[in-house]
Amino acid sequence: MPGSGLSGPLTAALEAAVRAPSPHNTQPWSFEFDGDRIAVFLDPRRVLGVVDPDGREARLSCGAAVLNMRVALRAAGRRSVVHLLPDHERPELVALVGAGGVHHPAPADEVLARAVFRRRSNRRPFTDQPVPVRVRESLVRAARVEGAELFVLEEPARLDEAARLLRRAEHVQSQDPAFREELRRWTVEGRDREDGVPVLAGGPRPAVGSLLSLRQYADEDTRAERPYEQQPLVAVLASYTDTALAHLRTGQAMQRVLLTAASQGISASFLSQPVEVPATRTALRALVGGRAHPQAMLRFGYGFPSPGTGRRPAEAVVRRGGASR
Repeated sequence: MPGSGLSGPLTAALEAAVRAPSPHNTQPWSFEFDGDRIAVFLDPRRVLGVVDPDGREARLSCGAAVLNMRVALRAAGRRSVVHLLPDHERPELVALVGAGGVHHPAPADEVLARAVFRRRSNRRPFTDQPVPVRVRESLVRAARVEGAELFVLEEPARLDEAARLLRRAEHVQSQDPAFREELRRWTVEGRDREDGVPVLAGGPRPAVGSLLSLRQYADEDTRAERPYEQQPLVAVLASYTDTALAHLRTGQAMQRVLLTAASQGISASFLSQPVEVPATRTALRALVGGRAHPQAMLRFGYGFPSPGTGRRPAEAVVRRGGASR
């Protein structure tokens, strides 16, 4: 961003930050810089009032943006200095991110940095090629690096129960006029918006008998019906507390998992419904042992290329300020 006053590494960090995932592609963040570090804010105007009234998913997204910044700084040869929730009187200020001392990038740093720009949610059917055990284990390790737990639902009974909770939550939301209106506002017919989910990126309607019920971003009657994979790989990302700080940390874990998957050619999409409906979130917690709090449910597999969603450019969401002073 010429003329912004930002160093090269911090510019790279901002350009990576805006590639983070968010519910309905709301991009609930804004940034300020004061010359040597960037303040990350949760933008309350972009929090989904119906499905995310407490801002939990928005904080996950901001955490994902912070992880992208850390990855970009390491690839640019700098360490990251991160302070989460640095000002208790300003809860919307969720992080301060600065460029620290010299870091000599390892190949793994560069692989993850490239994955930031390749990663996208793939809501289309995956092939029936199973995800290898070594890849599954790498996803579990990626979550643990950031202090979260990824529960892979390998047992058929647990997978069936998760699918049942998904269908139940989908039904609850589909019966809510406020939910349908909110979803409609964030569904994009063309490609003239820099936020929201384009209809073409929403994926086809699952054929009768499909195990998973993916969120539909258009009228069912207008969508082609296609079978989805018969043995999907589904995992639940969870934290051991359910505070704002835990949401930001788990958002970083979520993004490290997604980047790790993308770097190995694995597609992923969100199965958000069960964690958005309180009753099914409680049941999902019991399904993964009762100690951890589910923050996201994810589907992994080998997929064909999927169209991406728009992003507001970094220069549109950053301003100069004294947020950290």
